[in-house]
Amino acid sequence: MANTEPFDRFSDAYEAWFERNHWAYLSELEAIRRLLPAGLVVEVGVGTGRFAAPLGIRFGLEPSRGMADRARGRGIEVVLGQGEFLPLAEASCDGLLMVTTICFLDDLHLALTEAARVLRPKGSLVVGFVDAGSSLGRRYKQRRDQSRFYRTARFYETDDIVTKLDEAGLVVTKVVQTLMQDPEDLTDTDAIRDGSGQGAFVAIRAERSGRPATGSE
Repeated sequence: MANTEPFDRFSDAYEAWFERNHWAYLSELEAIRRLLPAGLVVEVGVGTGRFAAPLGIRFGLEPSRGMADRARGRGIEVVLGQGEFLPLAEASCDGLLMVTTICFLDDLHLALTEAARVLRPKGSLVVGFVDAGSSLGRRYKQRRDQSRFYRTARFYETDDIVTKLDEAGLVVTKVVQTLMQDPEDLTDTDAIRDGSGQGAFVAIRAERSGRPATGSE
């Protein structure tokens, strides 16, 4: 069961990060926007709606009541729940979005196989995350015990996520990166580049392939 207590108690601090790191947030938002499919998209781990609202996503799933309430205030229809157990019918969505969600999942493999289940043929999952191999990712890991939110988080490198997506029956079609600079040093939106290895924030689009999932978390 996901630990939602820090997000319930400190949603103000969560929101303050986006205000304090305005240009980093806009850079991440643009990276996601470039990969997002058209049609019915649901954000899994919608948080306070910081991504869903500007991206025009109307529906979200969120385990934290405090965060869900803030997302509803931004016009998002939110259902309380976890990514490992999506309350969605098979092949019901054109797209799913997970932004900085994977590090908080109890069972990443189960969540990704659930994503594959609810996507329509050729539907896409877009995953955005801080690459554990980047300087920012290493800093987050080193300071994890000092963070309200990341204390129990699990960080992944891009290759790890590509492998996990493949095991879940999802085929990677596009990878982009941003935050080549430290978020605190930005004075404008950062560049969006193909691939990974330079930027701290990576976004991956993967399509439902139709083949069975393999492996486990």
